[in-house]
Amino acid sequence: MIDLHMHSRYSDDGEFTPSALIEQCVQKEIRTVSVTDHNCVKANEEAAKAAKEKGIAYISGIEIDCTFQDTNFHVLGYGIDFWNGDFEKIEKNIDRQNYRASLDRLTKTQALGFRHIEEKDMRELSRNNYWQGNWTREMFAEVLLAMPEYADHPLLSPYRPGGERSDNPYVNFYWDYYSQGKPCHAKINYPAMEEIIAIIHQNHGVAVIAHPGVNLKGKEFLLDSILNLGIDGIEAFSSYHGKTKPSIGIGQHNCPMN
Repeated sequence: MIDLHMHSRYSDDGEFTPSALIEQCVQKEIRTVSVTDHNCVKANEEAAKAAKEKGIAYISGIEIDCTFQDTNFHVLGYGIDFWNGDFEKIEKNIDRQNYRASLDRLTKTQALGFRHIEEKDMRELSRNNYWQGNWTREMFAEVLLAMPEYADHPLLSPYRPGGERSDNPYVNFYWDYYSQGKPCHAKINYPAMEEIIAIIHQNHGVAVIAHPGVNLKGKEFLLDSILNLGIDGIEAFSSYHGKTKPSIGIGQHNCPMN
């Protein structure tokens, strides 16, 4: 079994250290892994060392935010030379924009009717995170669903146990309210997809589109143009994809390890 899409604490939505992720892989009998943190390669050295000690094959990785024709995408880079300064530049660019975007999300969340949520709530939740200035969309869901003031709020009921969006409540809340085109979306100026593909290739990597069932939904017509940019693969297995969707590429995303 393989898992080519895991996030460590160096991702804004990760929890575990790279070594802890590898230990979980051992327990699950996963034999080939790649830690693909969002816009950050810092997990790779530790993960590669831990994987070698455990006899697991390790593939270096990253997941980079980018845009193509005014649509946001995530591109996975596998087998990259993660020591190259190109990836540090990507991280610093995103980090500089994160705090402004976080404040924008907070203002828009309050405008939805959640006026009790405050900056201190978000700072408290992110205090031990690597990306302290980035209050993720999932974090807003976590805070709101825990606030007693909103125990009966109608906008939150679909994400509570038994609700129609309760299978993955934090992530579903993110896609419903904070993704591109939704009321709490905060714009970040991501690099162009063609630039990211070029950087991955220049660093001896393979470029793969992540979870197309989400980012290409309703925009499937973009796929041919994306393939013409030189993309090497498409992630087929993802917790965002239904079981009936066809497998159209490579990659695997086992959400419990995020």
